[in-house]
Amino acid sequence: MIEQVKRILSDLIAFPTVSADSNLAMIAYLADRLEQCGARIELLHDDTGRKANLFATLGPDADGGIVLSGHSDVVPVTDQDWASDPFEMTERDGKLFGRGACDMKGFIAASLAMAPHLGLHVRDRPVHFAFTYDEETGCIGAARLAEALLARDLKPALAIIGEPTSMRIIEGHKGCYEYSTHFQGLEGHGSIPDLGVNAVEYAVRYVTRLLELRADLRTMAPDNSRFDPPWTTLNIGALHGGSVHNVIAPKAQVDWEMRPVRPGDADFVKEAVKRYCDDVLLPAMRIVCPHASIETEVIGEVAGLIPTEANEARRIVSELTGANGADVVPFGTEGGIFQGLGMDVVVCGPGSIEQAHKADEFVTVDQLHQCITMLERLGTRLAGDIRG
Repeated sequence: MIEQVKRILSDLIAFPTVSADSNLAMIAYLADRLEQCGARIELLHDDTGRKANLFATLGPDADGGIVLSGHSDVVPVTDQDWASDPFEMTERDGKLFGRGACDMKGFIAASLAMAPHLGLHVRDRPVHFAFTYDEETGCIGAARLAEALLARDLKPALAIIGEPTSMRIIEGHKGCYEYSTHFQGLEGHGSIPDLGVNAVEYAVRYVTRLLELRADLRTMAPDNSRFDPPWTTLNIGALHGGSVHNVIAPKAQVDWEMRPVRPGDADFVKEAVKRYCDDVLLPAMRIVCPHASIETEVIGEVAGLIPTEANEARRIVSELTGANGADVVPFGTEGGIFQGLGMDVVVCGPGSIEQAHKADEFVTVDQLHQCITMLERLGTRLAGDIRG
């Protein structure tokens, strides 16, 4: 079985599904393989028609199903120093290298290879495969998939999100809120700055306020927080603006994100920056240019995965893997979206997050073996009642 998983993973890595590009070729490949083992296929395209979610089902069209979920998109390889072609799988020393190898085409490859086994054993409880687009840019595809499942009134019971956790069971993670804040000022000559509105300067003041709020968040960590770090984090990803030395910059953009431990922290930050813009920055900008503006674009607001006392997904995956206990992580996944649909959710997949997004990303063969074993045991138990 491991050789089949390797072949599938090699095929998947060869699809350059960087978030900025189409994922349709990879989705067609996945759909074809799942259809061959009897799955019912649904493709849910985005508004551009260049991307799609795949939702496939083995077994009855019924509630209570088990979702195996992974995202098809990968991060760019631009300016990364790879030892081999990032879109051609290479095996060295028990490691399989390639963009997406662990994040998260390794899990998708294992799920695809084990689909015939799952199909043979499925009885009253369906197994669903949810492969999404644009997870890396705000979990956009999963949010659209959630809307579709709600419209169909389909209620799967649990989801296993195959993000790289070194096959540890993860029952909680922070949210991921991403924004781009756009500043519109007034162009002018650098020698007379008072006659213009320098968007870059106001963007810098905005960033300074965000950094002050970041310091405040460090003091607001919940008691007994299990996260590392235990507080809500805030990061400035990029500041764009200006053109040359002697021109007052009319436009600027700040890309930033926060990882809330709890939704109230996100509200605290958003309300504070809104007050700062309304009461301080915008009045100063509009003295010179009445049409100056500050607009914040929501790239994505992805809910965290909240640990719960009762969690069927945690119980089942613990029994399948033999793992004791479950952890929390600081990075985000699509898990909170599925939890928002009423599902029990865990994150568990091959590979380590420490390799994700880096040059020479890899997943070990041993980790794929462990994932195959988990899915094989899941299939074997589908013929019985695993809800008891």
